[in-house]
Amino acid sequence: MNEGDLWNNFLDLIKKNISPISFDTWFSETKLYKIDNGIATIVVPMQLHKKSLIENYIDLISENFNSLTGTNFEFEFLLDEEINKENKIEVEESGVPFNNPVQANLNPNYIFDTFVVGTTNRLAFTAALAVAEKPGKAYNPLFLYGSSGLGKTHLMHAVGNFIIKNSNKKVLYVTSERFKSDFVGINKKDNNHNLDCVENFKEKYRNIDILIIDDIQFLANATQSQQEFFHTFNELHQEGKQIIISSDRSPDDLKLLEDRLRTRFNWGLAVNVFPPDYELRVEILRKKLSCHELAKPLNEDVIEFIANNCTSDVRKLEGALNRLFAYTAMFNKEKIDLDVAMEALNDYLNTVGYMKNNIQKIQKIVADFFNINVEDLSSKKRTNNIALPRQIAMYLSRILTDESFPRIGMEFGGKDHTTVIHACSKIEKEMKINNNFKDTIENLKKKLN
Repeated sequence: MNEGDLWNNFLDLIKKNISPISFDTWFSETKLYKIDNGIATIVVPMQLHKKSLIENYIDLISENFNSLTGTNFEFEFLLDEEINKENKIEVEESGVPFNNPVQANLNPNYIFDTFVVGTTNRLAFTAALAVAEKPGKAYNPLFLYGSSGLGKTHLMHAVGNFIIKNSNKKVLYVTSERFKSDFVGINKKDNNHNLDCVENFKEKYRNIDILIIDDIQFLANATQSQQEFFHTFNELHQEGKQIIISSDRSPDDLKLLEDRLRTRFNWGLAVNVFPPDYELRVEILRKKLSCHELAKPLNEDVIEFIANNCTSDVRKLEGALNRLFAYTAMFNKEKIDLDVAMEALNDYLNTVGYMKNNIQKIQKIVADFFNINVEDLSSKKRTNNIALPRQIAMYLSRILTDESFPRIGMEFGGKDHTTVIHACSKIEKEMKINNNFKDTIENLKKKLN
């Protein structure tokens, strides 16, 4: 019996002894790597799995595994990267990627179909798809920049997966740290093998059709690696090979990189990926729900609650869902309503009470400040004691949220976007000439923060 069959039989035994949620959480992604000298080495996906399996399940593992094999084994738990470090084969590490996602270092789940498009990322999505359809011709290089967790890596993998699926071109995805490590590794070889290693390095990075390099900002202060990337970039670009780069800031803001590199990054198209707005956050949550293994039906107000309080990045949204479903599974919550969601995410989200979205929070505080009803702000009343607070609330909604003019207008009784623009302009002008009024706005900002 090989390791794979042995481990599958072991997992079948474990399934009978623990709950489905516990099995899915702690055992489903494990695998038996090897058995050697009385030690069974088990690969786990995260450090958290190591801790839990050792502290909570080691007796169960020993009992079932040893009864299955008839031998008493000790157990070692390792992460994939720890296995790779132990068994790194340098020739393979420097080899040229072939036309498949695994050897190209691509995540097959990151494709265009699973990327949720909205106003804040539409340009980046469109540019990435154009590059995927015509690599080396549309935009070269394509430079994606923005904060972490906004989908840059997803788009880069999607380009690579699309090209591999629809052509015979060779694709390679690496981080800048991997590029730097590979280059530095050349200089650590002994002189007898250095020439071969240099050729392997060039073969890996220059004998390809598409180079995708993530987090280029980490080449900062690595002078020799920057020089090598400069030469690699030039050779690929001159041959019409596609280059895709990502960073947490724009090319012009990468001050610690050489000027000649920053200049080349602007040769093609640089696209800023912005944080998702409210509508996009809602759509992302619905998309995640449709393919989440532990998903349960969520009330609309729960989705709005999460979308309103996870405003910075997509990973936070996904983390909120994972936490919510894990919580409901642990505590046997059959129905996920707003109270359950707030309880589950209490220390995960920075919330102060529930608001449908940030605009409603602003409306509530402005209404309280001016001693009027929140409903008045969305009414058709035009008296000064209502009109001015309404304009202030519209202005604050514009500068303190990432909502669009039309969306703000909808929250104020279906007002036209031009009404919101006029309100914002009027408040800005009044603040410039009236210090008392400016102080009022600042006080409201403090209350909201």
